[in-house]
Amino acid sequence: MPPSLTSFRDDALIAFDNLVDRTTGLVNPTIRLGVTGLSRSGKTVFISSLVHNLLNGGRLPLFEPVQSGRVSAVRLEPQPDDAVPRFQYEDHIRALVNERIWPDSTRAISELRITLDYQSASGWNRLFSPGRLSIDIVDYPGEWLLDLPLLGKDFRAFSEETLTLAKTGIRAELSRAWLAMTQATDASASADETIARELATAFSSYLKACKSDERSLSTLPPGRFLLPGDLDGSPALTFAPLVPPPEGKAQKGSLWAMMERRYEAYKSVVVKPFFREHFARLDRQIVLIDALQAINRGPEAVQDLERALTDVLACFRPGANSFFSSLLGRRIDRVLVAATKADHLHHESHDRLEALTRRLVERAIERIGMAGAGIEVMAIASVRATREATVKREGHTLPVIVGTPMDREAIGGETFDGNRKTAVFPGDLPENPQRLFDALESGAANVHLPEVSVVRFRPPELDETGAGIKLSVPHIRLDRAMQFLFGDRLA
Repeated sequence: MPPSLTSFRDDALIAFDNLVDRTTGLVNPTIRLGVTGLSRSGKTVFISSLVHNLLNGGRLPLFEPVQSGRVSAVRLEPQPDDAVPRFQYEDHIRALVNERIWPDSTRAISELRITLDYQSASGWNRLFSPGRLSIDIVDYPGEWLLDLPLLGKDFRAFSEETLTLAKTGIRAELSRAWLAMTQATDASASADETIARELATAFSSYLKACKSDERSLSTLPPGRFLLPGDLDGSPALTFAPLVPPPEGKAQKGSLWAMMERRYEAYKSVVVKPFFREHFARLDRQIVLIDALQAINRGPEAVQDLERALTDVLACFRPGANSFFSSLLGRRIDRVLVAATKADHLHHESHDRLEALTRRLVERAIERIGMAGAGIEVMAIASVRATREATVKREGHTLPVIVGTPMDREAIGGETFDGNRKTAVFPGDLPENPQRLFDALESGAANVHLPEVSVVRFRPPELDETGAGIKLSVPHIRLDRAMQFLFGDRLA
């Protein structure tokens, strides 16, 4: 985050927090891993599967410390931040493994510490390292990350950008009621609590409509309007963009002055504490996205996902930390953007999903003019809910995926009961994603997106050992993600 977005006092507090973390890390080496996701991309499932596979000896051939046998023990330990809710791993894994249902999404920040005992691959490191690494997993909603750019915008800029975006594409229909109310409101009129509340409610309804499964749009700040928590009904969440009055300081006591004050309160009460207490203390970050859902929803959802990625990546400053520089301020030196639900495609399309996601990330990086060093892209499935097969149809052999659709899931006019398996042809992604983006950028009418089948499958039924112990959760490339995110810290 550029220094201009924080005050001198904020910088001093961040430096103090980092100094405390680093001092503690000399005794107990620790890495803080941020996990966030955009619009139902599977944060809870990712964390649960990662921890379950580490604790239960999962198949992790690309995670070198485990594959080489250098990890001797893995255990959960009390987290260091007592004021942060614990990530309820046990409840989530019970839902996945025993009940075969997807766990509820987290709606606030949570944390979990997992510690690995290991033997360094370097004899020199074995002399100076305790052979122990704690990974503090910090789980937070993607909406909170999309709030960080607000720190660099005043209320006028926020209003202008939000109103302009609301008038484009499908948003114009979804925002119709709120925009009509806003256009009819005189920002220079006297402040009125009833009007402020009605505008905030209409604005929140517009944001929720954008996020719905039917639309799957991603750029939706302020994030707490979607996840208000204990701030629901507070003045800090009772504001909305307004049509800006002429340049100059707003008249005291006007509706504009009231909304401007509440917008600044939102940044002070909600955004800055998250940045200082959590985001600024992260070492590594994974951002999960549901690119398949965006493709399935159409060109506008894809463009909005790219816009959200641009805002997200602008929050990071990937780059190497020196010991002395990290005492006062940290860089998130590795960022992984992972397209989830790779198990919804045949493996022949996994590289295409990764290529499409990589192009999304590259375009976002180009727009904000940053280097791509320290940013990696992968296609993963935190929990593999399907297996692959082939079927013959009209003399052709088609690759399909086989799984158990969720209860009441409808496919081709057939409704499933949550117990019966079925085979689905998942569709193909384009070999060259650039052609797709060229078409989107040209503004051509009726841009054709590849048809992919987005079916909600139940979590898999796990096999058991002879002793009746269930095996670890199956996945796709979770081990590769682990190697990138913290494998180097176990070298």
